[in-house]
Amino acid sequence: MTLIGMLHHRKDPTTVIKSYAYAIVAQAEGAGFVYFSPGCVNFVTKRIKGQVYENGTWKEQTVPFPDVIYNAGSPEKLAKAKSVVQKLKEMIPFTTHSIGNKWNVNERLKEGKEFAGYLIPTKTVKNSNDIFHFMNAFHHVIVKPIDGRKGQGIYFIHLDGSRYVVNKDSADVHYSQGELASFFDPLLKENTFIIQPYINSRTKAGLAYDFRLHVQKNGEGKWVITAIYPRVAPEGTIVTNINNGGYTNYLEPFLKQEFSKDEAFNVKRRLEHFSLSLARHLDELQMREYQEVIDELGIDIGFDQNQKIWIYEVNWRPGCPPAFYLEMDVVKNTIHYALYLAKNQDQIKKEIQQRKKKELDINKIPIIAITGSAGKTTTKAFVSSILKTRMNVFESKDYWNTTEHTKKHAEEIDSAHEAVVLEYGMAYPGVITEHCEIIQPNISVVTNIGMAHIGNFDGDIRGIAHAKSELIHGMKQDGILFLNADDENSAYLETGQFRGKIITTGIRRPADYQAHDVTYTSNGMNFKMTIRGENHQFFIPIFGEHHVYNALNAVAIADYLGFSPLEIKSGLLFRKPPRRMTIYHLKDNMTLIDDTVHSHPQAVMAAIDVLKNIAPARKIAILGQMRELGDLRDAQYKKVGEYLAGQNIDLIITYGYRADAIGAGAINASFPEKAVKHFLNKEEMHDYLREILQEKDTILVKGASKTNMFDTVAFLDTAYGVK
Repeated sequence: MTLIGMLHHRKDPTTVIKSYAYAIVAQAEGAGFVYFSPGCVNFVTKRIKGQVYENGTWKEQTVPFPDVIYNAGSPEKLAKAKSVVQKLKEMIPFTTHSIGNKWNVNERLKEGKEFAGYLIPTKTVKNSNDIFHFMNAFHHVIVKPIDGRKGQGIYFIHLDGSRYVVNKDSADVHYSQGELASFFDPLLKENTFIIQPYINSRTKAGLAYDFRLHVQKNGEGKWVITAIYPRVAPEGTIVTNINNGGYTNYLEPFLKQEFSKDEAFNVKRRLEHFSLSLARHLDELQMREYQEVIDELGIDIGFDQNQKIWIYEVNWRPGCPPAFYLEMDVVKNTIHYALYLAKNQDQIKKEIQQRKKKELDINKIPIIAITGSAGKTTTKAFVSSILKTRMNVFESKDYWNTTEHTKKHAEEIDSAHEAVVLEYGMAYPGVITEHCEIIQPNISVVTNIGMAHIGNFDGDIRGIAHAKSELIHGMKQDGILFLNADDENSAYLETGQFRGKIITTGIRRPADYQAHDVTYTSNGMNFKMTIRGENHQFFIPIFGEHHVYNALNAVAIADYLGFSPLEIKSGLLFRKPPRRMTIYHLKDNMTLIDDTVHSHPQAVMAAIDVLKNIAPARKIAILGQMRELGDLRDAQYKKVGEYLAGQNIDLIITYGYRADAIGAGAINASFPEKAVKHFLNKEEMHDYLREILQEKDTILVKGASKTNMFDTVAFLDTAYGVK
């Protein structure tokens, strides 16, 4: 007779109602059944002092180790006896293995790829700013604990004018941005939360609903559907969980009520196919990654307005369906599978050993290289962030873009990576050719052709275009090339012999991916664009129209690779490169803009545009030297000064050798001479700032990295930062 053990953290089975059902069904199926907790295990004698159900009562009895163990206790509470549980697992087959929390399941499904397109974009929340960025991108969001259960701790947030409306436990509370931050920041310190866009899955009556797909393995070790049923939230909340007031219905009456006859039939078949396919897929991943099999899942899914399926979450030990006969079905399947597991261990072990991690062909994955006079690093960060919503991505670090860096990257990329995103920098002819010889891309981006390093090309913009064209010549010739339709100098790029596909991006001129309605928000940029015939609004958490161009490259690449608009919107909420349009909020409502990584004329003018657009009061530009302009230096400095004069800037401060030509250009363009200051000594410049800064000033600090203008950022943050 097969002996089934039920492992639980509680010592007394009378406190575990389901233990009766499992004991009775096991006996009915001709199996023995013992209930026990970790403290009852004796590894020396290989016996257990457990509880056996006989004649309507539980009796203490010492029995041999069971043939199979049904793992029924709380993972958190059983963790106190981790060594006992682990030792048992090494000796006896277990049912019900963990597939992890919400975040782990998402990551596993991304890696598995097959169901990645059904995942709702999800991020962990580090602080309240993450919530505000998500709100800008999606307008309606869900915030919930990463390890939450039974619908507890779920917050639905949407905007009502300038107020944030938070729904929890059927009640709406209105907050200002500051009040919302004060509400969430303490919660985020205590627990880990995730955030997702809200999928608007509603009945005809306007009530939120989802489907629970409950699947199990049967006595033949095959996945079967135990139950599929809708769960409907009460009016005034989006939480459908039955423990929180949600209610359920039988599937077919619900489908007939909400869909036409043909739709109802098709929806039922889709749900059945989806539940079994996802269960098999997760089982495959569990075998491949952890050498374990799983046997029961509760899958919560919703439909959007287009009837696309979205996975809300997957639970590895779901509660029983809310109907007695279905509860007994769950118990019967569990007992039948436990008997199968006990008798077929050798076969299951062989099956697990056959599931080896599939090796990826590095030549068949997207290898994306990005070059250009400006925007390389930010474009790379946007592209990587979007691809990471679904893929394991190798991304070059920060500003690593030399050929020596590319050699290091070639050594670090391996078969686990599903996409590669690299930045190819150059200061002289031949450098990008060397990049391509080390790692040849099949997708390339040229962000623009500008004045950076023009002093190394005899002041000829065509020379820079020729050097950047090395990427076009060196990439896979049947690959995909992304170009900026608005950049006039990109017309000099050598595309005539390229045999692949060219895709354009832009704002002002017609392009394959064209943004419109570009606007500043309180913490970034909004823009709209049409993708596959549908209009979408996007948000990026960084200021400046020039960064919208960088985002466009990422949107275009992601759409080409088959990413959904929802994934793209989530990925655009990226980790911003350091010292790139970083905003510091200082004392007295002063704002500091740190853009001190690189500096050339177009980048300086783009930064001035940001200063002009976000400043509520006085606008102060602190500008350092621009390097490698060669004989064009003075002319370009003058051009920047003239641009400053036309942008309603209040004070211009320049630093470094010959940078005073910027101020001279502004004065010649009728800018007030008394509002221009030049310094060769940073300490003197900092002393001057102490004298003149006042409430609500917005200060831009910009300069070439070798000028160390970040010293001024550090000074301002130390002297005026909010402690």
